[in-house]
Amino acid sequence: MGTARPVTELRNPRTRRLDLLPVREIVRLIHREDARVPAAVEKVSRATARAAELIVARLGQGGRLFLVGAGTSGRLAVLEAAECPPTFGTPPSLVRAVIAGGGRAVTRSVEGAEDDAAAGARAMRAVRAADAVIGIAASGVTPFVRGALAAARRRGAATVFLSCSPAGKIADVHITPRVGPEALTGSTRLKAGTATKLVLNAITVAVMTRLGKVHENLMVDVRPTNAKLRDRARRIVRELTGKRPDGALAAAGWRVKTAVVMLERGVGAREAERLLAKEGGHLRGALEGR
Repeated sequence: MGTARPVTELRNPRTRRLDLLPVREIVRLIHREDARVPAAVEKVSRATARAAELIVARLGQGGRLFLVGAGTSGRLAVLEAAECPPTFGTPPSLVRAVIAGGGRAVTRSVEGAEDDAAAGARAMRAVRAADAVIGIAASGVTPFVRGALAAARRRGAATVFLSCSPAGKIADVHITPRVGPEALTGSTRLKAGTATKLVLNAITVAVMTRLGKVHENLMVDVRPTNAKLRDRARRIVRELTGKRPDGALAAAGWRVKTAVVMLERGVGAREAERLLAKEGGHLRGALEGR
């Protein structure tokens, strides 16, 4: 790995006078730095797509996705995993977050946890060859994450390394958005954190779309666990069928895809479920009757 400092630890020449600026100029400067992130993320879109394709193949065969990180990267992993069940109707076991230091590290720093490569390896004990693991480390050098990826590779899992600084070949796919030094030196919750979130968003949406959990651009596997999501479920059914949704949704146990198939094909809930199962959960196939 050499002795060169990670890009995320270098000083940004554009912000060296940060402490001399009025608040309005500090805010503008931070925003100008943030504006560099989307272009950096776009440049790694091919690698991001390769990672998504790799994950689709594993999940499509019964595997699971593990997101591993420390500090900000770990908290972003937790956020991404937590959003998948309500958005895509996935079981909590399908997309799992592993953060150095455990659950308490979500809300406070656990000193030294990120330096423990052996702990990262132990955290992969549940990983199987059918699974996929994304290691997230803005600096590219976090021992906990690197230890986890090495263990996952030994177990035969598909591996992806997401970092904002080059880190050598340690995974099947490397995603390295070059966002450059942070406005506040070393504070990777800024540009690196934003880039990480954008890449994770793209991966999970692409994966879940290919797995049939999105129809057109609608989250048809949404889990309507509150009033807002129940309203969304109604709107989706009405949008796709042009019909009153409440009766079908109630009969379908508030499963959006089931309700849509019932209304569009004139069948009951059991038959709608059968048609969906025949198409691997893809609504388009169930509607077209292929």
